[in-house]
Amino acid sequence: MSADKVIVSGTGCALADFLYSGINFNSPGFARFLSQRTGDGGLSPGKLVFTDEFEKFAGRPYPEVIRELTGNRKPDAFNIGGPGLVSMIHAAQLLDSDNFRVKFYGRLGKDEIARTILDRVKLTPLDISDFEASSVRSSPFTDVLSDPAYDNGNGERTFVNNIGAAWDYLPSMIPEEFFKSHIVCFGGTALVPEIHDNLTYLLRKARQHGCITVVNTVFDFRNEKANPQKPWPVGENNESFGLMDVLIMDHEEALKISGQSDIEKAVDFFIRMQVSSLIITNGAKELTAWSDGRLFGRTDPVRYPVSRMVTGEIRKTGDTTGCGDNFAGGIIASLAMQKKISEKPYDFVRAISQAVASGGFACSYLGGTFIEKYRGEKREKLQEFIADYMIQIGK
Repeated sequence: MSADKVIVSGTGCALADFLYSGINFNSPGFARFLSQRTGDGGLSPGKLVFTDEFEKFAGRPYPEVIRELTGNRKPDAFNIGGPGLVSMIHAAQLLDSDNFRVKFYGRLGKDEIARTILDRVKLTPLDISDFEASSVRSSPFTDVLSDPAYDNGNGERTFVNNIGAAWDYLPSMIPEEFFKSHIVCFGGTALVPEIHDNLTYLLRKARQHGCITVVNTVFDFRNEKANPQKPWPVGENNESFGLMDVLIMDHEEALKISGQSDIEKAVDFFIRMQVSSLIITNGAKELTAWSDGRLFGRTDPVRYPVSRMVTGEIRKTGDTTGCGDNFAGGIIASLAMQKKISEKPYDFVRAISQAVASGGFACSYLGGTFIEKYRGEKREKLQEFIADYMIQIGK
């Protein structure tokens, strides 16, 4: 084993999640605010809308509508959110500090939300020395409305997001230190517009420095609103895909980004674009994975189930918020572990197993971020999920 630490750095969406559980998506009150057509600014289960667009759709100030939707109650919980930040926190919790350093880069506003986020992140092992509250805009936040009974008890969420200070985070603000990492991660950049629109440049720079690149996506409401009939751009052009060692998307994001009508065609598109490996999740259904052999061992497109340990009782304890973000964090952590102890190509099944277990375990508590009582608690609890999943898939 190398004596040097494996450095993992990430940037992307980081915000405050205000969680409201037990919202009935089938109620008449909720139905009044449901989207009627793609990109119209209305609410849609599993999707995100921006506060300004939703206000135009509703014809009322957002604070009034959220009080109506929630019965004027306070959030059930506040949690750290965002595919960029949550995935990196999870990776940091799975990796010991003697052999790994996990760092997040970003900006917040100078407000109470920022103080609350930073105080909570300080309870985790993630390095946030370059995650600052310096923007004149408000800190990003998302109201997460969760209906555990939706989709025959599988549960679903809808999200209302305020981009805020994320508008002000520019590629020039990412220091050279970021690109001296072994693994660099871009999470949910569609909610950090300037980073997302310059992702080709950032990925190219990371590749030039020899970094392993991981991209995990989020619903791109901005581009969906602007061009609902066109594929979502990821960076300046399609060169981005060939610079990605790992691309993680959910089912709808894969279709929207590729512009294809089904997952098989979407996979073919990403293969043609020379993505090195990809994983497409699909909620409580099977995920699809593929690798060309450069980073992970080569495999044809293959399906993997979700964890059978995610039973109804576990879902009643928590919710599905952050499952995808923790899934991505599981991939990132496995990559770091494997880089530490072996040479490429790495074990794809091992990485997927840790990711599936990570996403499944996230269903056992409210919110995306698990605050440990002691260092290594989450890693310990996750072992049962990993071991059971390996048995489940016959490994």
